[in-house]
Amino acid sequence: MRRLVSILVLMLAITTAATAQGNRTKFATDMYQAKHEMIIEELGLTQSQQKQFMPLYEQMEREIYEVNRNARALASEVEKKKNPTDRDYEAAASALSRTRIQEGEIEAKYFEKFSKILTKKQLFQLKQAEVKFTRQMLKKKK
Repeated sequence: MRRLVSILVLMLAITTAATAQGNRTKFATDMYQAKHEMIIEELGLTQSQQKQFMPLYEQMEREIYEVNRNARALASEVEKKKNPTDRDYEAAASALSRTRIQEGEIEAKYFEKFSKILTKKQLFQLKQAEVKFTRQMLKKKK
C-alpha cells in the first residue's frame, strides 16, 4: 500500500512538472511569436524582408538567450553551494555583469547583417519595436 502511494505521488509530481514545463515552453513560444508579429508589423516588412530577416533575428535571440542562460546557470550553482568561496561569487557576478557586454556584441554583429536587409528607418524602428513590446509585456504583467 505504501509503495502504491509513493508511486502515485511520484507520477503526480512528474505529470505536474511536465505540465509546468510545457506551459512555460508554450508561454515562451507564444511570447516570441507575438514579438515577431509586432516587429513585422511595426517595421512594415515585405515578404522578401521577412524571409531574410526573421531567421537572422531568431538566431540573434537564441545567442542572447544562451549567454543569459549560461550566466544564470553559474549563479544558480553558486547559490546551491553550501559554502561558496569569494572566487565562486566573483565568477558568478562577473558572468552576470558581462552578459550586457556580450548582448551588445551580439546585437552589433547582427546589426551589420540586418543593415543589408532593412532600410535605415527600419533599423531605427526595430529598437523602438523591441522596447514597445517589452513595455506592453510589463504592463500586462502588472
